[in-house]
Amino acid sequence: MVKRITTEDILNDRNIFTSQEADEIRKNIEREVKKFKWGGARKNSGRKPADESKVLKFTKRLTEKEKQFIEYARAHNINYDDLMQG
Repeated sequence: MVKRITTEDILNDRNIFTSQEADEIRKNIEREVKKFKWGGARKNSGRKPADESKVLKFTKRLTEKEKQFIEYARAHNINYDDLMQG
């Protein structure tokens, strides 16, 4: 089995870096990682920032018969749970 060498292994090796150099490298790594935000609108990501004042629209992808059934059920107060039980 091959032992994997991590960045920490290299930074802790005093033949390569002094403790001050290793600390400086760690700080630089943390600074670079903080630049990246995961999710949401990022620069040049092609996403426009969401306007939080607007309410989202919901669309229904239904057939005409399904739309008619839902409208009928709402108009006549049909309980869906009772329909699904039997």
